[in-house]
Amino acid sequence: MPLSDITIRTAKPQSKPIKLSDGGGMFLLMTPVGGKWWRYSYRYKGKQKTLSLGTYPDTSLKVAREKHAEARRLLAQGVDPGETRKAEKAAGADKAANSFEVIAREWFAKSSANWVASHGDKILRRFERDIFPWIGAKPIADITAPVLLAAVRRIESRGALDTAHRALQNCGQVLRYAVATGRAARDVTVDLRGALPPAKETHLAAVTEPAQVAPLLRAFDSYTGSFVTKCALRLAPLVFVRPGELRKAEWASIDLEAAEWRYLVTKTQTPHIVPLSRQAVAILREIQPLTGHGRYVFPGARSSERPMSDNAILAAMRRMNIGKDEMTGHGFRAMARTILDEVLGVRPDYIEHQLAHAVLDPNGRAYNRTAHLDERRKMMQLWADYLDKLKMGAQILPFRA
Repeated sequence: MPLSDITIRTAKPQSKPIKLSDGGGMFLLMTPVGGKWWRYSYRYKGKQKTLSLGTYPDTSLKVAREKHAEARRLLAQGVDPGETRKAEKAAGADKAANSFEVIAREWFAKSSANWVASHGDKILRRFERDIFPWIGAKPIADITAPVLLAAVRRIESRGALDTAHRALQNCGQVLRYAVATGRAARDVTVDLRGALPPAKETHLAAVTEPAQVAPLLRAFDSYTGSFVTKCALRLAPLVFVRPGELRKAEWASIDLEAAEWRYLVTKTQTPHIVPLSRQAVAILREIQPLTGHGRYVFPGARSSERPMSDNAILAAMRRMNIGKDEMTGHGFRAMARTILDEVLGVRPDYIEHQLAHAVLDPNGRAYNRTAHLDERRKMMQLWADYLDKLKMGAQILPFRA
């Protein structure tokens, strides 16, 4: 039943804090000494949160309900009212509603629902570290090209040119959102094209020469660290999936009898099938007694409820003196792509399908996840057998002319 002023005024303090509910998550918290605090309890992205709406009687029941209604409106739009409150305090009450930070967080809340969590975290950290401290409190309509350029040049000055380009791109997305919602006249990033030096294209290190693959695989087999990490190292070249997909592999997605691993591709959230070679199945059966009772194939060292660290495989390679200029977790994909094509003569479209890259049919439509599945099974077994031969010191086939 909704509260009334009479109910609030006549309520008596108890030995412990009590809550008087007004409905919709709003309640009055009464402390043992008689203090009365308006609160709004809500969930955002699965997390329970509480927002302060003021104190009674300074904030009347009517005003508290108005604040509650506004917070619920933001929540319905996918915006965290608590984060909006923080931004408003930082920006100043008079200009807060249209400050760059408030609108950027609003844009982020709406856009990040379709992103992988790690991608969203990087963008938010970029804003909080490099952009908000300098222009976050400014009304977005007052953001000019020189003001924005000064902010991103601070990033450039520390040598992080790629980050500067990404930050400018993200700011442009926020400004275009502000234009679309009627809070800015134009996107000033169009005036900054060419203002930053071009970012140098970098390629993730990868071993693509067959002669260099053999010692790498033998090093993985002789790794003396964590057994979980050792199994991940041995499986990585056999399946050549993205590093995040490997470390987050779940037992529920793997069918050892069918020799298949099915999951959603992190970049596109589309279904994907990885046929498992006999060698891959053997590794998974080897680790199953240790981790098969839990969710993750490769759980973290501190908690089985979380996947292994994104740095675990890299750290293991560094301990084996495999430098970052030689191989990365992502490099297994380049290794497989190069050797399958140029040494083993596998059709490129089979390889691209297995890499979960977009491949179009002759009519311009994307092939589905089961396309060429039988051929890909043969390819994955061919690849695993070839790697075994390299480890055993078999004659290395030259690159095809």
